[in-house]
Amino acid sequence: MPNIKSAVKRVKTIEKRRALNASQKSALRTAVKAADQAVVATDVDAAQAALINATKKLDKAVTKGLIHKNAAARKKSRLAKKLNALSAQA
Repeated sequence: MPNIKSAVKRVKTIEKRRALNASQKSALRTAVKAADQAVVATDVDAAQAALINATKKLDKAVTKGLIHKNAAARKKSRLAKKLNALSAQA
């Protein structure tokens, strides 16, 4: 445990930040997984809605510094590719 007052404050703020980041990252993973499952279920309308939600969360995560912009772009691209393949089949 730190002895210096500023170090004690940093520990508190870092813990708050870590908890917030963890919850946001969890919500992001849930949204991406929901989009994937909607594609697997071959429900085009639900998949489109889930893709929009996942895209929003990915973009937000990039601006917050949770994930790298290329990682977000890769995930969005893969989800869109799956949705486009599903739409072509229907």
